[in-house]
Amino acid sequence: MKMGPIAPQDPVRQRQFYYVMLDKQISIFPLPGGKNASVIFANDGRLRSASELVGNVTDEKILSLLATTENIRKLVYGIGVSMITDTGEGAKFFFDQNGKNRPEGTSLSTDITGDGVEYLIPFDSCEWCEDDKEPGQFRFEFESSDVLATVNVRFYLNDGFTAPPFEGIDKVDPTSQDYKDMIEKGVMSLGDTSRLKEVFKRAREGVDVAITFIGGSITQGAGSNPINKECYTYKTFEGFKKLFDPKGKVDYVKAGVGGTPSELGMIRVDKDLIKFGAIEPDIVVIEFAVNDAGDETGGDCYEGLIRRCLNMKKSPAVILLFSVFVDDYNLEERLVPIGKYYNLPLVSIKSAVTDQFYLKKDEGRVIGKNAFFYDRYHPANIGHTIMSDCLIRLFERADKEEVPEGEKTDGFKAALRSDSFDMINLIDRAHNDFGAVIDPGSFTGTDINLQACQMDLSIESTPQFPDNWARFGKGDEPFRMTLECKTLLIVYKDSNSPDEGNVDVFVDGNYVRSINPREIGWIHCNPFVIIREKETGKHLVEIKMQKGFEDKNFTILGFGINP
Repeated sequence: MKMGPIAPQDPVRQRQFYYVMLDKQISIFPLPGGKNASVIFANDGRLRSASELVGNVTDEKILSLLATTENIRKLVYGIGVSMITDTGEGAKFFFDQNGKNRPEGTSLSTDITGDGVEYLIPFDSCEWCEDDKEPGQFRFEFESSDVLATVNVRFYLNDGFTAPPFEGIDKVDPTSQDYKDMIEKGVMSLGDTSRLKEVFKRAREGVDVAITFIGGSITQGAGSNPINKECYTYKTFEGFKKLFDPKGKVDYVKAGVGGTPSELGMIRVDKDLIKFGAIEPDIVVIEFAVNDAGDETGGDCYEGLIRRCLNMKKSPAVILLFSVFVDDYNLEERLVPIGKYYNLPLVSIKSAVTDQFYLKKDEGRVIGKNAFFYDRYHPANIGHTIMSDCLIRLFERADKEEVPEGEKTDGFKAALRSDSFDMINLIDRAHNDFGAVIDPGSFTGTDINLQACQMDLSIESTPQFPDNWARFGKGDEPFRMTLECKTLLIVYKDSNSPDEGNVDVFVDGNYVRSINPREIGWIHCNPFVIIREKETGKHLVEIKMQKGFEDKNFTILGFGINP
């Protein structure tokens, strides 16, 4: 007997939903063990932020339930996930929970294809752990690493919850007058453009030039995909070449390290910016406006970094770039006065985009937050493009307009805040140009489990401070260093490992501070000032495991010295 088509199952009724990721381009990186993955963290308020930013959720009844796994299960019926890849390759999707008494809790997962089909994970079909504490991360695992993927993740809500209407993501027209006006607002101040004009002249005449960037995770390229070509730094580099048609070589340096302030940036100048003398910058873009809450000196280190760069061999043009977080936060109030004191060119992404975020589409909004930002901290590809367009607009104006009247940029003038950090240089296991006498004591190992970042044009991650001194749980001899200096900072490794332990730092026999490497909670480079005096003097620095942590590990990554 001839059979007719089999009737499909009854469709699942349409539920209220909102997106936590919408057309999100994800970056894929190799992991230990041969896997390749993209990880988007959901803890520490990130899931709430994504719900507000992408899902336009304002209902506190919903937002308050996103902090714990128990309450998310009350809110969410299931997760819908879809993906489009340039190769058609699929992936394994995970929604991982953090545990109360152990790092991992429940991990919800499903195989997904790369053709845009949505896959649903109903929560009532999953086995949940009693130990679940909070959402941990969304994770996409791939067989390949060279995949370009765009993903959507949405929460379907249980009965009784109402999601806001879905509006989609603004489509940005870079040729529109509104867009051009927005970019113009990003040029906060031209400052003294004479150094920039000199760079443009050299480039056109065939002299080799170097355009360099130093900053935090945004300068690293976080949020862009692929991170080495869609980041604002590379787009600015390409824009510079297109604008000035250089006849010689143009070197490009991207020296961004996530989660770190200018206090660490000034120590990294030797290693990451000038490559121990291999690079002589012509332009230095400094981006620490959203990272410098971690600068314990409140701006002194930022000024020191500026002064160091201004006084480099080729008297480079120094540009201060002020990025912004999704909550409109940055540190312009602290940092802009330093830039204006030296009459530097200033570019403010906050000035460019923040006001128009709050306009309606028919009132002149160019781009919404859900399109500009990748997450609460980092711009998406279009956000990186806007950042580079603001810098390129600065170049265009500096090239065409006369040098504005005002005081010339001078890195040798009296400091506005402090000159304690003018000439910070790196000391590590492989570099010691200042006569420091070092006895590592029990800190004789080399730590290879380090924070790693994509530097310059590389898509691969480079370990930070590989030439370190590590103690691996044995020996009771302190690290000792005798040297002459007026300023000294220690750089050490943070970690979330229970194997790491506290140390005490002494200078000339006097206790200075204790360091807890687990305080930050992830593998990360952290600096602290341990000597700051007006005159150079001879000092003995000792670093000892704190009582009660004799069987633990600690890694000294290096030191920053102003002799």
